[in-house]
Amino acid sequence: MCLACQTQIDPDKMNAFGDRFVNLMNQSALGLMVSIGYRTGLFETMKRLTHSASSNAIADAANLDERYVREWLGCMVAGEIVEVDESGLFFHLPASHAAMLTEGGEGECLAHLAQYFAVLGSVEDKIVDCFKHGGGVPYSAYPRFHEVMALDSRQSVVNALEEHILPLDPEIVAKLEQGAEVLDIGCGQGFAVRALAQLYPNSNFTGYDLSQEAIDFATAEAKAYQLKNASFEVRDLTSFNEDAESDRFDIVTAFDAIHDQARPDHVLEGIRKTLRSDGVFLMQDIAGSSNVYKNKQHPLGPLIYTISCMHCMTVSLAQGGLGLGAAWGEELTTEFIRDAGFEEVTRHALEHDIQNYYYIAR
Repeated sequence: MCLACQTQIDPDKMNAFGDRFVNLMNQSALGLMVSIGYRTGLFETMKRLTHSASSNAIADAANLDERYVREWLGCMVAGEIVEVDESGLFFHLPASHAAMLTEGGEGECLAHLAQYFAVLGSVEDKIVDCFKHGGGVPYSAYPRFHEVMALDSRQSVVNALEEHILPLDPEIVAKLEQGAEVLDIGCGQGFAVRALAQLYPNSNFTGYDLSQEAIDFATAEAKAYQLKNASFEVRDLTSFNEDAESDRFDIVTAFDAIHDQARPDHVLEGIRKTLRSDGVFLMQDIAGSSNVYKNKQHPLGPLIYTISCMHCMTVSLAQGGLGLGAAWGEELTTEFIRDAGFEEVTRHALEHDIQNYYYIAR
């Protein structure tokens, strides 16, 4: 059916957009079901099965309800993630797909990212209200966000620390090996701090985060791993420019954390204040430009702006903050770092990482 009949609109463009919108609806729905497959362990279960299996066999192996598994499999087949034989009864997850949907495989697991849609969708009503009345949605409205964010961070940052990120500046590695006082801003559940504390036992690591839940998790994990050189503290950094301890740390890190702050300018000023004169600041933030036009071809553009609008920007506004958002971009990021008092700022990109930029400041 022609969607553009009896109109002055270009019919080809209108029909093309209609096709694109149908695809958008299908892919959005598929994303929710990928999240369920990841959280219920269905992808892991199907990866372990060495042959095609029925919905009953898959449900039994995963210890799940068969009726729900059967409907989920229907979506996976329609979405061309799972294969099925002509009888429609026996299902198989191709190894090439399992490699990117499960942990510990040959590929990079991406399935955990699909959890963002359900987490963000849970606050849609609150976000709609903010569109009408302003304000923001507080951290407390996102009970699973730290869990999902930790999985994302472990994949993109924590696992890349030793091989890719720290070597960007040999001085950082030298300081860590010799023994440094290190602060991680917005540490979340503490996976980066834990990894660094294990790699560099001569250094001491402190993590600050606003979330009591995240800090409790990080503290328990550090205790479980018997890390004597890692500690964590609940801290609101809105006035960090005033209450940061002067000349305390040799290295400060911030992984995907600065743009979320109520006052990123105050946090950056506090970081400059708490660094010793020869200290180094390592910051990871979202790759992109401050100019929306330049982000048109960004491979993750819609995802970044969505997460920004429905979390990063709004949690900052909920604290009466600046609400910069995740897409504040390289130009504004560099400006904020320089305005905080850093004279030397370099921006790095890693070949394997399309999502992030890495800034080193002195």
